[in-house]
Amino acid sequence: MRISVDPNSSVPPFEQVRSTLAEQINSGELPVGSKLPTVRALAADLGIAANTAAKAYRELEQAGLLETRGRAGTFVSDAGNQAAARAAEAAATYAQITHALGIPATEALAIAKAALKA
Repeated sequence: MRISVDPNSSVPPFEQVRSTLAEQINSGELPVGSKLPTVRALAADLGIAANTAAKAYRELEQAGLLETRGRAGTFVSDAGNQAAARAAEAAATYAQITHALGIPATEALAIAKAALKA
C-alpha cells in the first residue's frame, strides 16, 4: 500500500486517502483480504489527523470496499471486486435514462463529468 498526502493540494486530505485506496482496491493492487493499518498508524504515517484517516476508512466502508472486523482490524472487502461491475451497471442505467430523455451523448458525458468532479 502506497499513499501520500499533498498538503498543498486543493483536494482535502481525507479525499486523497480515500481515492488512492479506492484506486488500489479496484485495480487489485490491494487484493481482497488485505489488512490495512489502524487509523492511528495510517494517520501517523501520513502526518494527518486520526479523524481524517477515520473519515476516509468510513467512506470506503460505506462504499463496500472495506470491512472492519472489530479488534481484528480493517480489511479489503470481497465486495471490492464488484465495484467496477456496479459502476458499469450504474453507467448503463444512466445511459438508458439520458437516451430516453433525448439527451445527446456528448451532453450526457458532460453531465457525468460534472457529477464526477463535484
